[in-house]
Amino acid sequence: MSWSIVAAPPDAPAPCPITMRAQTIPARHHFPEHAHDWHQLVYAVGGVLTVAADQRTFVISPDQAVWLPTGVPHSVASLLGAEFRSLWIANEAGGSLPTSPTVLAVSPLLKALIVEAAEIDGKRLADDYPDKIAAMILDQLARAPKLATALPWPKDGRLLALCEALYLDPSDERTAEEWAKELGMSSRTLTRRFEAELGSTLRSWKRRLRLFRSIELLGGGMSVTATAIELGYGSASAFVFAFRSELGCSPHAYMTQKPRRQFLQ
Repeated sequence: MSWSIVAAPPDAPAPCPITMRAQTIPARHHFPEHAHDWHQLVYAVGGVLTVAADQRTFVISPDQAVWLPTGVPHSVASLLGAEFRSLWIANEAGGSLPTSPTVLAVSPLLKALIVEAAEIDGKRLADDYPDKIAAMILDQLARAPKLATALPWPKDGRLLALCEALYLDPSDERTAEEWAKELGMSSRTLTRRFEAELGSTLRSWKRRLRLFRSIELLGGGMSVTATAIELGYGSASAFVFAFRSELGCSPHAYMTQKPRRQFLQ
């Protein structure tokens, strides 16, 4: 199944202090790279999102959100579909938040506030209730723990093609030598460039990629066995062993733990 492109949502007048956009993203859809003149919080109340920004890829479930400062080019996608909630935040309102793309932990209170903001969006309310909700969201964002949840992404065009192919099909078992031939370079050149740009070997990066994708698939409701097959593991037990070796707990324990522990620091 191929990916479909969804046009990036048009910018509305500047948020004051928060503008909410609620949207359902179908499976295998993505917004191409774009940027805004204000801050953005990328979040899904259901499903899993993949956010690419600053040459990194963030994979987030409903327990995390990606903070994007003003002007940062980014793209958003979902493999299995998601209930997307995008918060556009005025520059002055987000002044105390990070100055680079950052994954933030989403507490149950912050999630409830975002859900409520979406529910009252566009309604004519006589009191200042929407302003109170916005103020509480900003307060919770300032308090949200920062998580180390990023996958390095290359700038080199040929390495980018390789990484995108592996992201779409993590079960691809081609070796560095086979990829080098596919990309028209020597295996030595591929190895050197890959390690220089991404700070790891192709084998190590693919192992991290598989774990990122496993969070995405499990968060979308896929079973452990189906996830293992999708990612190319020989068995569900092999996948569970690899997951536990990297993260110190089983896939089931990781997905049910509150708050979610930091991933691949």
